[in-house]
Amino acid sequence: MYLIVGLGNPGRPYRYTRHNTGFRVIELWSRKLGVRLSSRSFRSKNTRTKFQGKDIMLLCPLTFMNRSGESVRACAAFHNLETSEILVVHDDLDLPLGRLKVVKSGGPGGHKGVISIVEALGSTEFSRIKVGIGRPRYGEEIEDFVLSPFYGDEQSTVQEVLGAAVQACELFIMEGVKSAMNQMNCLNFSYKEVQS
Repeated sequence: MYLIVGLGNPGRPYRYTRHNTGFRVIELWSRKLGVRLSSRSFRSKNTRTKFQGKDIMLLCPLTFMNRSGESVRACAAFHNLETSEILVVHDDLDLPLGRLKVVKSGGPGGHKGVISIVEALGSTEFSRIKVGIGRPRYGEEIEDFVLSPFYGDEQSTVQEVLGAAVQACELFIMEGVKSAMNQMNCLNFSYKEVQS
């Protein structure tokens, strides 16, 4: 079985914030698959289904971002999953909006949700899809920026990159992480600003 984790914070105020990009990818994929994240086991909202004949679990921790690892560890332990069977989708400040990066392993890069998962699993050997959210335009503090919605003129790009992240998840299941890296990391959905 494959565990696909989207990171975010629970609750309506956070729903469309940049930090909830991982949740939005999982929610989009679940709609595409015609399933609902109705289970509340593992301190998460999740569902188990099949994709291309393979068992998958889609999971969004409800522990708040900096304790995401508790939910992931509980699910992985219950299903006896290897780290190679786990894919984590999350926002990334160091990538511009419109880009995503599939990685096989690596450090958390300061992302508190990923730090929590690394600590809980005792490993960095799980795959990730980093979805670029860019950097503040108007001098906002980083914490305020990630907990705010995307700018109005970014919305169409957001929709495109969320769809691409779902495609990357599908490739991870069907063809493996290296294929997903090769096909997705070169894409760029960002549009140049008219002027700054």
